[in-house]
Amino acid sequence: MTFPVLGLVLIASVAHALWNLAAKSVTGKGYAFVLAYHGLSAVLLIPVAIVIIASGTQPLNWALVGAAALSAVFHIAYSVSLQSGYDHAPLGVVYPTARGTGPVVTIIIAVALLGERPTLTEVLGAFTVIAGIAVVTIRPRAGGAGPTSGSGLRRGLAWGGLIGAFIACYTLWDDFAVNHISESPLLYFAVSEACVGVLMTAGIIGLPGGAARREDFRAILREHKRALMTVAILSPLAYVLVLFAMQQAPVALVAPVRETSIIIGTLLAWWFFGEKNIALKLAGALVVVTGIGFIALG
Repeated sequence: MTFPVLGLVLIASVAHALWNLAAKSVTGKGYAFVLAYHGLSAVLLIPVAIVIIASGTQPLNWALVGAAALSAVFHIAYSVSLQSGYDHAPLGVVYPTARGTGPVVTIIIAVALLGERPTLTEVLGAFTVIAGIAVVTIRPRAGGAGPTSGSGLRRGLAWGGLIGAFIACYTLWDDFAVNHISESPLLYFAVSEACVGVLMTAGIIGLPGGAARREDFRAILREHKRALMTVAILSPLAYVLVLFAMQQAPVALVAPVRETSIIIGTLLAWWFFGEKNIALKLAGALVVVTGIGFIALG
């Protein structure tokens, strides 16, 4: 991986940790908030998409739309699960668990479905990631009750694992799409965001509980403007940088390196939300990063 590509991924990691911090500040309105920030991202990307299509850089065709629609399904599942996870457990548990399990799940899928065979170093990395997650989420005996104890911790682990699975799904699919279907990551992502907006708008109208979600949506627009703008800008910035990086380097390298955001997210959870056991969590985060480093080297 060249230094410019590495720089793209590291900038994406910082942006990713920051928008997750903003997302954590919005609780109880997961579906509505996800729709709001994806919808705003789509609106902001419309001029970019128009310029790309008008310039002839990348035509808009059914193959691109279909690929972007499938990506939208994966990203909706990821985003809604992420917001729900933040409603049920601390950022310092959900975030590193989700980001750490993503590369491991990617290896499992690659072996089971794509016929890839990981090296010994990659296998070592996978087990190191799991060990790091255990360190991040461990509860000292003196901890007693609290947000990271008992059932809350177990819920955080479960949500983190589910989110990690969706991370692997969209990472593998988007890597294929930007290397075989669309030459423009920006247009691909813009169309994907538009698909997210259309699908989630249909859901807020047609799914049970739609009236409550529509009220949540109005509340988001009134009460959470800062968080909405932060996520709507930093989330697409982070992922578009990753898409560009995946066009220039193997996904097996890009996916692990972007998980350096684990350390940033853990520190932010301690600084802004006062989550406890920061030394233990940071040690676990470093173990996770070591593990994904092994995956990258493999």
